[in-house]
Formats: sequence, C-alpha cells, structure tokens
Amino acid sequence: MRKVVLAVLLVAALPLSAPAAPRTVTLSVPGMDCPVCPITIKKALSRVNGVAKVDVSVEKHEATVTFDDTKTNVEALRNATANAGYPSTVKP
Repeated sequence: MRKVVLAVLLVAALPLSAPAAPRTVTLSVPGMDCPVCPITIKKALSRVNGVAKVDVSVEKHEATVTFDDTKTNVEALRNATANAGYPSTVKP
C-alpha cells in the first residue's frame, strides 16, 4: 500500500510540460531566382532541429515552414536561409 501511495505522489509531483505546438511561418526569400535555389533553401531549413515540413516556391519567392516551437524559432529559420546564401524575412 505504501508503494502505491508513493507512486501516486511521485506521478503527481512530475511537472506537466506543455505539448509541442506546431507553428507555421512563411518566409520571403527575394534572392531565390533559379531552379536550384529551392533545393538549397529546403535543405538548409530541413536541417534545423524541430522543422517538420518545408514547402518552397520559386515563383512566389517564399518558403513555408512548419516547426516545433519548443525546439526552434523563427530567428533560427532565418539564420538557416541566410547561411545558405538566401537572406529571408517573415511574411505578414
């Protein structure tokens, strides 16, 4: 009986962490102007820890990224595109 009570107390004492909230952001990437650019940008963004999905459009000059906001943030995504040679900004 003591073990059961102790187990219940231990479980109750565990912190409740917030579930990961998937977030989507669209980045404007004005320097993207060739068929190879989207491949480079997609690879750079996909390598960021927490990124779940990347869609890149050369026609719209943008990248839409779905990511886990407990593992990464928009600034890390912007840094990834900039480090690949394609500075980006967040589209409103």
